[in-house]
Amino acid sequence: MKFLFDLLPVIIFFVTFKWGEGHADSAQTLVSHYFSGLISGGAITASQAPILLATVVMIVVSVAQIGYLLSRGKKVDPMLWVSLLIVGIFGGATIYFHNENFIKWKPTVLYWCFGAALLGGQIFMRKNLIRSMMEQQVKLPDIIWQRLNLAWSAFFLAMGVLNLYVAFNFPTATWVNFKLFGGMGLMFAFIVAQSLFLSKYMKDST
Repeated sequence: MKFLFDLLPVIIFFVTFKWGEGHADSAQTLVSHYFSGLISGGAITASQAPILLATVVMIVVSVAQIGYLLSRGKKVDPMLWVSLLIVGIFGGATIYFHNENFIKWKPTVLYWCFGAALLGGQIFMRKNLIRSMMEQQVKLPDIIWQRLNLAWSAFFLAMGVLNLYVAFNFPTATWVNFKLFGGMGLMFAFIVAQSLFLSKYMKDST
C-alpha cells in the first residue's frame, strides 16, 4: 500500500498525459486558461499541452501527498521530500519554458540522488542505508550487506542512464510509458533477483 502511495504522482502523471494525448485540444484549453501566467510567452501548442498538464498535476499531487501526511501527523520519508524538490525544480522549468526536456531529466536526477546517498553513506559515513532499512526483517553477513548496498547504488545509476536513453531517443509517449511500466517492471525484477540471491544467506544464518 505504501509503495502505491509513494508512486501516486507517477501514476497520476501517466493518466493525465494519456488523457491529454487523446484530448489535445481540451488539454490546450485547460493549460492556456489556468496556467498561461506561469508559461514564458503565455502560448502553447496542442502538442505541448499533454506533457505540461501532466507536469502541473504531478506537482500538485506531490504537494498534496506530503500535505496529507503532515496533516495526519505522520512522518514524511526523506525520499518524498527529495522527490518533491526535484519535481518542483524540473517540473517548474518544464512549465515555464514549455520544454519537456526538463521533466524528462527528473527521474534520472532522482535515481542518481538515491544512488549517491547509498554510495556516499557507505564510503564517507560508514553507514549502510540498505542495512538500516532491512536489518529488522533479515539477518545477513556484513560483506553481503555491503554488496547489497553497492548493488542498489549501481541499479539506480543504471536506471538513470536508461531513463535518459529512452527519453531522448524515443517519442515522449514512449518515455511516459517507460516511466511507469518500465521503471516498475525493472524495479520488480531487481527485487526478485535480489531475493533469490539473498535466500541462500538467509537459510545459512538460521
